[in-house]
Amino acid sequence: MKAEHRNVASISWQRELAEAISDPKELLKVLGLPAELADAAEKAAQTFGLRVTRSFLSRMRRGDINDPLLRQVLPLGEELQDAVGYGADPLEEHAARKAPQLLQKYAGRALLVTTQACAIHCRYCFRREFPYAEDAAQGGRWREALSAIAEDASIEEVILSGGDPLSLSDSRLRQLTDSLAAIPHVKRIRIHTRQPIVLPSRVDAGLLAWLDGIRLPLVMVLHANHANEIDADVRAACAALKSRGLTLVNQSVLLRGVNDDVDSLQQLSCALFEAGVLPYYLHMPDRVRGTAHFDVEESRARELVSGLMARVSGYLVPRLVREIPGSPAKTPIPATIHHNHPNPSPHG
Repeated sequence: MKAEHRNVASISWQRELAEAISDPKELLKVLGLPAELADAAEKAAQTFGLRVTRSFLSRMRRGDINDPLLRQVLPLGEELQDAVGYGADPLEEHAARKAPQLLQKYAGRALLVTTQACAIHCRYCFRREFPYAEDAAQGGRWREALSAIAEDASIEEVILSGGDPLSLSDSRLRQLTDSLAAIPHVKRIRIHTRQPIVLPSRVDAGLLAWLDGIRLPLVMVLHANHANEIDADVRAACAALKSRGLTLVNQSVLLRGVNDDVDSLQQLSCALFEAGVLPYYLHMPDRVRGTAHFDVEESRARELVSGLMARVSGYLVPRLVREIPGSPAKTPIPATIHHNHPNPSPHG
């Protein structure tokens, strides 16, 4: 039985953010889970706080500690255990810093860290320890970052990331995208956001009006890891975004206990496609401190993607990748192909 569904369409996104749960005891109580789990959750939350919207909570199964959505947000004692090879900055983003709040890892693209705020705190987040406050203090509301972009004619695409850029008000988003559109060599804007998934009320009239006013081509990269994340409110939000001509793609993280089986990956790809979103990337987890319990062996990941390829059309199979610091692009991981049939179908 899932937690009680709430009609988020009648609630402003600002109000829902204000009502987000940050107390492990409250989360456990709402889901009918044992209160004795709170002690470990509270200790882990001291390092990286709990935050989950009630919309996302409403899609979780009551009484199920292994619910795949709950597992993404509930702090666990395992987060406090040290693991070899896990650190604060697994992608070495400090080395990619071009200006305060601006990272450039790959040619032709730059990533603007717009805010530290998110609607939910994903426990596997690779920016759990990112120095947001330090960069924000130096950046002066993106002034230096925008100057760096304007001075580098090789940057054709700007990625708005965070945190979650849709945590910003519509007026601040408009200010930012107007500034980017005024730079002649910027040809595209890409928005990385989880909010249409975890806070679908964010896709309101104000947000759509902002999108209508952007003069550059837009790609929105969503982030869903399990089919249960995609309900009627999410589908409605995606439909509204698609109606504005956005290209919608999804990136997932392969997480132990969440989606590390072929059935879950197949259901996710199909649910995304039905919502008008194409699967794009399936990331191996980044090795940030406190997340080792989510890790999936690469050999297992390759087999999972092979199993998915055997079940669905090619456009429903996300690319399995790992991000390696210093590489010129994300590193693809080929599937483990098992030739069980002498005459495989030519249709992909």
